Amino acid sequence: MILSTTPTIEGRAILEYKGVVTGETIIGANAFRDFFAGIRDIVGGRAGGYEKVLREAKDTSMQEMVERAQQLGANAVVGIDIDYETIGSNGSMLMVATSGTAIVI
Repeated sequence: MILSTTPTIEGRAILEYKGVVTGETIIGANAFRDFFAGIRDIVGGRAGGYEKVLREAKDTSMQEMVERAQQLGANAVVGIDIDYETIGSNGSMLMVATSGTAIVI
């Protein structure tokens, strides 16, 4: 499966548009991770716990989108957009939503 944020795949003709596909993931960040990320923000450096959660959520959302594209018979997804949002009371949950156009090249 070829994945691209661009609307086309260079050097390849789009033979068929299968439709818009999406993937969504919601992950809760635990209190300890929040606490240590806050300390890290104060003293400087990277918040490794949050980075790991972001990567996992993005990867899960992308995989879900790919599976939906495969179900439609696509072999590529173009125009991919990745959105990150905090939801829930006090922003305690992280939502990652991916979308793109499933195509056959």
